[in-house]
Amino acid sequence: MATVGVLPKREFPCDSSSVSAPTSGRVGSSVRNLDVHVAGWLVLGAAFIVIGVIWDISWHITIGRDTFWTPAHLMIHLGGSLGGFLSGFICLDATFFRRKAWEDRVIQVWGFRAPFGAWICIWGAGAMLTSAPFDNWWHNAYGLDVKILSPPHMVLALGMHGVVAGAFLLASAARNRARERGELSPARWYAVGAQGVQLAFASILISELTAPNLQHTGRFYIASAIVFPALLTAAVVTHPFKWGATRVCLVYMALILGMMWLLPLFAAEPKLAPVNNRVDHMVPSAFPLLLIAPALVLDLSLGWLRNRRGWGWTALLVVASATLFLGVFLAVQWSFSQFLISPSADHWFFSGHGRFIGYQDHRNEWQERFWDRHDLLNLSSLRTAWWTAILSSLVGCLLGRFATRVRR
Repeated sequence: MATVGVLPKREFPCDSSSVSAPTSGRVGSSVRNLDVHVAGWLVLGAAFIVIGVIWDISWHITIGRDTFWTPAHLMIHLGGSLGGFLSGFICLDATFFRRKAWEDRVIQVWGFRAPFGAWICIWGAGAMLTSAPFDNWWHNAYGLDVKILSPPHMVLALGMHGVVAGAFLLASAARNRARERGELSPARWYAVGAQGVQLAFASILISELTAPNLQHTGRFYIASAIVFPALLTAAVVTHPFKWGATRVCLVYMALILGMMWLLPLFAAEPKLAPVNNRVDHMVPSAFPLLLIAPALVLDLSLGWLRNRRGWGWTALLVVASATLFLGVFLAVQWSFSQFLISPSADHWFFSGHGRFIGYQDHRNEWQERFWDRHDLLNLSSLRTAWWTAILSSLVGCLLGRFATRVRR
């Protein structure tokens, strides 16, 4: 297997007028455009997956799982199949039809040729398809899921992440090649969209720890520190323009808010016992986390460090990113969660005060209180969250810099 092609280690200026001269014109415009268009469709397929996952969670806590062939499941696998089909098409085209045109942007695996992002998408789509019969058997054997991350859902989650990550890598490679040619490609916006979808997907995976009534606990901030600093730091480092992390967060909020506002418009009722909370419409998700606040601060504070190299600059970027994220996120989310569990948030816009509680749970006075009071945030858990955020930011910095150099 060939190694992944990357751009030389050099700084990427934000001004497109200062980009190096165009490279050799060996690649035809038809292949170049195909590459960019496929990246856009892959991002759309990744968005279908996230929409389907939010819909599926609402289906489970509103109706209960009555069949595998629910619309939500079909939406999820439509997104995965779209990514796998288009990536497979690129692989066949590069392997059998236009080998010469693709030669500087593909890697070879077992005699087949495709960009690195396309290979990740193909693997992710295959994992998603494998998880489908596994998930169906699991439900027939054990009934409803107790947790979001059941064994078949873990396989599905890995596959979905593969499709999303593949879309991001394909878009990033197309963007980087366009910058080498001195061009502005729509692929730069597809990369933003892919990272926004990644952020939404990550928030869903830890949603059992991030309900508004849990947002004063230590494990909420530790779980957030594991996931979000990596994605936000990568967004700051990856994109050559200003407000990269902020734009990624806007995509995340648009996906979550759109589904949160749309789902309750449809009537539904539980079909499985026990019914402890009588619902008559699709239950929405909780209001998205206010990641937009730390994203704004990171963009304003760390943009000048984006192109700095050396371990000293990297350490400064990582520690500053972790500290700013945790400080700003704690300040805004701690107060906002108090509002979300209050009667003032019992409104379609905020979906608070227990509106996100499913039919098997109870809506009573506990919906206005913070749960797990034995795990309230303290100095020890805050210290753990800070060190965790540093490690997460380091991973995000390394992955973000890789994304600025990948070209195959």
